[in-house]
Amino acid sequence: MAPTMRAVRLSEFGGPEVLHTDRVPVPSAGRGEVLVAVHAVGLNPPDWYLREGMPDVPADLRPPMDLPLIPGTDVSGVVTALGEGVTDLAVGDEVFGMLRFPEPMNADAYAEYVVAPVEDLARKPASLDHAHAAALPMAGLTAWQFLIDLGHDHPSPFQDAAHRPVPLGPGTTVLVNGAAGGVGHLAVQLAVWQGAHVTAVASGRHRRFLLDLGAQEVIDYTEQRPEEAVGEVDLVLDVVGGPESRRFLPAVRRGGSIFPVYLARYDTDEVAARGITATATQVRANGAQLAQLAGLVDAGTVRPAIDASFELADAAEAHARAAQGHIQGKIVLTVADGTSTSSPST
Repeated sequence: MAPTMRAVRLSEFGGPEVLHTDRVPVPSAGRGEVLVAVHAVGLNPPDWYLREGMPDVPADLRPPMDLPLIPGTDVSGVVTALGEGVTDLAVGDEVFGMLRFPEPMNADAYAEYVVAPVEDLARKPASLDHAHAAALPMAGLTAWQFLIDLGHDHPSPFQDAAHRPVPLGPGTTVLVNGAAGGVGHLAVQLAVWQGAHVTAVASGRHRRFLLDLGAQEVIDYTEQRPEEAVGEVDLVLDVVGGPESRRFLPAVRRGGSIFPVYLARYDTDEVAARGITATATQVRANGAQLAQLAGLVDAGTVRPAIDASFELADAAEAHARAAQGHIQGKIVLTVADGTSTSSPST
């Protein structure tokens, strides 16, 4: 009998309750791939967009979503088998990565084993356990590609203009809206690493957390309007987006930039009249950039935070937690059975 593993799948679109645990065949690594025993999985917004069937996306723009499917892209684990042509990794190596994103939006990560392209992986930071390493890939790469280095020449699905990070350094002023969340808390640390003066926008309960990450100022949006409290800044990284996105335009100095991580609504004429650059991109898998992030983690410059941890079988509860919002850091799933000491079932 072929070996099997536990995996979380959905057979219909809907709320967290559609996620269920099944036994499925263990995949095999192809050329340029490795089989990874998954120790932890990081949750990301595309996971719940996919679970819902992406109802807000026009049908002609939706990626293939053949049911049943296993969601998830972010993993940390141990290499257990090598595909043909793999020489850079060995069985037993601890690795982490965001797999195959954005095409497709899922890489079957909510499982005990996953097949991973070698170019999407990096060696796990030695200073992190698997749970914290799994919290890093998509959020860390998003912050990196928006703020530090795009790292690819793929056209953006959101705009005609190419996204270009702006140089950050001493004297640069940066506002991060949604600073306590997955992307936000890592973006704060990367901007601080570059020497920028960082103002973080979040609810007051995250104040100490963000100050400890290096933010020089924290604006509690429940008590004051951040776009009025901050004055003018060189760059706004808006991790929240949505219908109120334009409220930050007056907070950007002429010649400055605003980067919406999620879909935002701007009047292009207003942006042009203010002399502001407004660009965005879509995060893409990049093992080399993850290796750079891993170096910063081991140097103590960047640290991912975990809001809550759930066992793999409790993925529905993890999605329900995500729906509550006000997340500090990331939500992760752990593989309770400890795949480092167990083999696929037969």
